[in-house]
Amino acid sequence: MNRVLGWVFGVVLLVGLGGHAALAQSADPTAAADAYVNAPHDWQMWLPVPGSPMEEHIDWLMKYVLWIMTGIVGFVGLLMAFVLLRFNSAKNKTPAHFTHNTLVEVIWIVIPTLLLAVIIVPSISLIYYEADDSNPYMTITVTGHQWYWEYKYDAVPGLDYTSYMIPDDKLQPGEIRRLSVDHPIVVPVGKKIKFEITSADVLHGFYLPSLGVQRYAVPGTMLTSWTIIPKIGTYYGECNQICGVNHDAMPIEIKAVSMDDYLAWIKVAQANYVMNSYTPRPLSSPLPVNEFADLAIAK
Repeated sequence: MNRVLGWVFGVVLLVGLGGHAALAQSADPTAAADAYVNAPHDWQMWLPVPGSPMEEHIDWLMKYVLWIMTGIVGFVGLLMAFVLLRFNSAKNKTPAHFTHNTLVEVIWIVIPTLLLAVIIVPSISLIYYEADDSNPYMTITVTGHQWYWEYKYDAVPGLDYTSYMIPDDKLQPGEIRRLSVDHPIVVPVGKKIKFEITSADVLHGFYLPSLGVQRYAVPGTMLTSWTIIPKIGTYYGECNQICGVNHDAMPIEIKAVSMDDYLAWIKVAQANYVMNSYTPRPLSSPLPVNEFADLAIAK
C-alpha cells in the first residue's frame, strides 16, 4: 500500500513540476526562440541548415552546380585515363598526324554551351529572387561601427539601439562564445524583413549564412537585403569583412519569435533602448540592461 501511495505521489509531483516548467517557459518569449539554435558547430563540413527560403534556394543551386561539376571532372578524368592508356608511345610507335576533326570541335563547343545554359538560368532566377525586397512587413536599418552593430526599426519610433558581443568572461549558460550579443535583433516569424545596410566608419560585412543574407556595409552607401524566417529560433551571423583590430567582436544574433512576443518585446525595448542609441561601449564595461529579463513582467 505504501509503495502504491509512493508511486501516486511521485506521478503527481512530476506532473506538477512539468506544468510549472511549462508555465515558466510560456511566460518568457525567448524560451521558444532558444529552443532551436541555428549556429555553427565543430567539424562542420557543409553549408548551415537553411533557416529561410532564400538560403534554401542558395543551398539547392550550390548542390545543383556541384553535381554538374562532379560529372565534368569525372568525365574529363576518365577521358584523360583513356588517352594515356590508348595513345601512349608504347602502343603507338608511329604517331598520327592530324590537325582538325569537325565532329570533335562541334561537340566541345555545343556541350559547354548547353552546360552554361542549364547553370545560368537558375542562377539568374536566384539573383532576381534575392533582389526582390519589395513589400516588406518591416525595415531595419543596420549600421556597422568599429566594433559593434546599430539597429534602427524604421516603423517603431525611437527604437534605435546598439548591439555588442558578450565578452568571454561574462557568458551565461546557453550563450555562445564570440556569437552571443547583449541586444539581438528580434523579428516576427513568417514576415518579410528588409535590411538597409550601411556603415558609419569603415567597410563591414552583414553576413547571416543560415538566412542567405550577405551584404557589405559601405560608408555613404545604403545596400539592401531581406529574409523571411519561418521557424521560431535563434540565428547567428558575423562581420565577414576585415574591419580592424576588433573585427572578430562583431557577431550578429537574431531571435525569431511569435508576433505576440514580438509586440511585447517592442514595448520593453522602447523603454530600455532610448538612451542606448549611438552609445559606444568598451568591451570591458558592464553590459546594459537585457530586455528579455523583464518581458514576463511587461506582458
